[in-house]
Amino acid sequence: MSTPPVKSILIILPNWLGDAVMATPAIEALCEFYPHAKLTLVGSFVSIEALKYHPFCHRHYVDETKKGGSRLLNTYTFAKRLGRHDIAISFRNQIHASLLLKFTGTPITIARDSWHARLLLTLSPQAKEGHLVEQYVSLVETLTTKEIAKISPLRLFIEPHRYERATLGINPGATYGSAKRWYPEKFARVAAHYAGQYNIVIFGGPSETEMAQAIEDELIRLGITNFTNLAGKTSIKELCAHIGGLSLFVTNDSGPMHVAAAYQVPTVSIFGPTRHLETSQWKNRQSAIVRHDLECAPCMKRECPLKHHDCMKKIEADEVIQAIDTLGLS
Repeated sequence: MSTPPVKSILIILPNWLGDAVMATPAIEALCEFYPHAKLTLVGSFVSIEALKYHPFCHRHYVDETKKGGSRLLNTYTFAKRLGRHDIAISFRNQIHASLLLKFTGTPITIARDSWHARLLLTLSPQAKEGHLVEQYVSLVETLTTKEIAKISPLRLFIEPHRYERATLGINPGATYGSAKRWYPEKFARVAAHYAGQYNIVIFGGPSETEMAQAIEDELIRLGITNFTNLAGKTSIKELCAHIGGLSLFVTNDSGPMHVAAAYQVPTVSIFGPTRHLETSQWKNRQSAIVRHDLECAPCMKRECPLKHHDCMKKIEADEVIQAIDTLGLS
């Protein structure tokens, strides 16, 4: 007797923008295995705003179960609103995500191994080592006997912005914490070096406008005028579109770095306290990482626990410029 086709899949997305984008190869694998399934996406505001344009996305919801009252009751009520699916998968390793899947009554539920996943879900495979993309894809592999021969690149379905001239994007922010952030004056020096070849766009979220302003002030001091400061001025869709249209991107390890990889934008990324082998730009054909192999790194802390921030402070603008030149864009 043949198994009935999978017609609906519930996906709990990671909260962070970068992690959500890194989940897209796993989502593409699901769509390949179950081509007739409609997707229901649940996630944070930023993850939904980035991924809701997928052509297989039938419904999408921002998870607001933390807002007001009992989160347990909110999760139960939300699950009943979502309803039963054929498969439910969580890329979030968190107890309320496991509860949400359980409460929907979905017959096949899966998340990475944890005590709550083992207790509440039908499948809870051990986390695979390697890049986060590979870890997410390994969850999908648990659902099927088919083998994923080749993991796809990152993918977004937002049309890239068209700039009038070749454009360099600068991203000084990193939502995770100050330890991941390189210095505005060094970003400005890199941008100034290429101002003759590119127009410059400064990116940043609403909480990163001060850093962006510091870059703007330094560019003005250096006599550079062909720049636009978009920090705090774009929606998530606009942010993705504007990054997608760039000719070159210089960024910290951040969500926008993974957005750039989804559009195959040539990128140089500056890594300090985070694991570059786990969260580097997945399958970006023209990309480079600048980092120093210090004894204290990667510490994975939001702020430097040793108070010296040498993993970022000791990286100089000339090193980033050299890394850009190795991409062979000119």
